Amino acid sequence: MGEQRGPTFYILAAFFGMFVIFLYGPIITIVILSFQGPQGNLVFPMNGFSLHWFRELFTDQPIGDIHGAFGRSIRLALMVMVLTVLVSVLAGLAYRRRFIGATALFYTAVASLIMPSIVISIGIGAGYELLGWTRTWYGSTLGAHLTWTLPFGLLIMFAVFNRFSPAYEEAARDQGATGWQTIRHVVLPIIAPSLIGVALFGFTLSFDELARSSQVTGDLNTMPKELQALQTNTVTPVIYALGTLTTLISMAVIATCVSTVLIMRARRRRHGSDAGQGV
Repeated sequence: MGEQRGPTFYILAAFFGMFVIFLYGPIITIVILSFQGPQGNLVFPMNGFSLHWFRELFTDQPIGDIHGAFGRSIRLALMVMVLTVLVSVLAGLAYRRRFIGATALFYTAVASLIMPSIVISIGIGAGYELLGWTRTWYGSTLGAHLTWTLPFGLLIMFAVFNRFSPAYEEAARDQGATGWQTIRHVVLPIIAPSLIGVALFGFTLSFDELARSSQVTGDLNTMPKELQALQTNTVTPVIYALGTLTTLISMAVIATCVSTVLIMRARRRRHGSDAGQGV
């Protein structure tokens, strides 16, 4: 006989079920409504089933610039991803040794996590106005997004290097490897799964960011800002199709990163077993 489950179990299970519905219900609703026919509305019941609103995304829209905003967000997210990985790795390597001002620099770097995103956006926008600089998606918006992604990247890399054994580097130097060769052939391959995680954070956080983009993009919107503008200017399910497409892209990025990590781990286990058999 199995253990009898009391009423507490069912209460917690019901609470968890409601949480899952609350979390994923809106996403599922948007995905379903994005497949409506040409006469579809923004609410149920559905009016037909087709890919009409997805085709509308790739045609000229009377209002807004979906194509341009989508491309800008992709390019911006890639830029943020590369810079987040690069700076996080360099900072992680630097913090392996003590230096003057390390603590103050660390808290300064992560302070943006506790500040409201809109405040940071307003501050950066005001600073650009004060200096007479033009706000652009590849300049001021890039900086605003890095204030969001870099703290996560730094925290991840600090945790990784805190557990990293220096014995691997010592063994490489004993074999005559230079400092760069040690980093390239020993350190980076070991921490590669964590680098993929940092890259994932950088891309997805930037691609979907709205609050920190609100005051710094200038004349050309990113995709989240364009989607927000469409909500006030259009009443067609094209905004649902755009939301579905961006969700699929984010999921594809996550799946790619997870698959890459699994492949790397499988190769490492296979090489380890081959080395063991060779011994």
